[in-house]
Amino acid sequence: MTAADVEFTRLRPQRLEPLKALRAFRRLVRDKEDTAQVFEIMRALSGRSLRRGYDRMLRTMEGGRQAFLREELAEKLDDPAWLARFGPGTVGAAYREFREARGFTAEGLAMESRKVAPLADAPHPVIWYTRRVRDVHDVWHILTGYETDALGEACVVAFSYAQTGNLGFAFIGLGAAAEIRKENPAVPAFRAVLQAYRLGREARWLPALDYDALLERPLEEARRELRLRRPTVYDAVPAGVRLTLKLRA
Repeated sequence: MTAADVEFTRLRPQRLEPLKALRAFRRLVRDKEDTAQVFEIMRALSGRSLRRGYDRMLRTMEGGRQAFLREELAEKLDDPAWLARFGPGTVGAAYREFREARGFTAEGLAMESRKVAPLADAPHPVIWYTRRVRDVHDVWHILTGYETDALGEACVVAFSYAQTGNLGFAFIGLGAAAEIRKENPAVPAFRAVLQAYRLGREARWLPALDYDALLERPLEEARRELRLRRPTVYDAVPAGVRLTLKLRA
């Protein structure tokens, strides 16, 4: 596609492609480190959710301000000097410790998204909103209390479905719960995922937040203000059990 082609390409809603999503999910189950398949699923099932999410931002003063500023969160979240400013007990400090312990970077997720979305970095407001939702994924882990084990990831995407309306999140969450149930029927995977969805519905809408200000807030205070309740079903599963889940097909 030439530069001229890109300039005049219309941004259309993604046609729902459930078979493509199913094939990508099967590849993901075979290799859960193949994160690009997550973005393949999201693209196949995003439909009109991205445009609706961006439009929702514009209907509030803070969301509209964030859309006007159009900051790239990945750049900040990967800046060690910026992260170092957050004091103990804050959302930012918890995020810093989370990523340092796991070696995660926001740019790592961005690189995976580019494998299936050639226009992932395009200077367009709706695509910018897509990047924003992508880049706050690990911040939402911190806010919700879900870890990065298989059950925790399934719950975070179910929470994200409630927040964004993107069917890709629902597909991944339910598919992961089904695989977990096959592997260990004693784990209440479907109940945990359903609770995560309900918690996402109860919480304030997170995509439009001022994340600079949020990361400076004490974590528990931020959770209360955002109406984020503890995920009791997930918490009741012993960490040792959660860490054994491999999402084997």
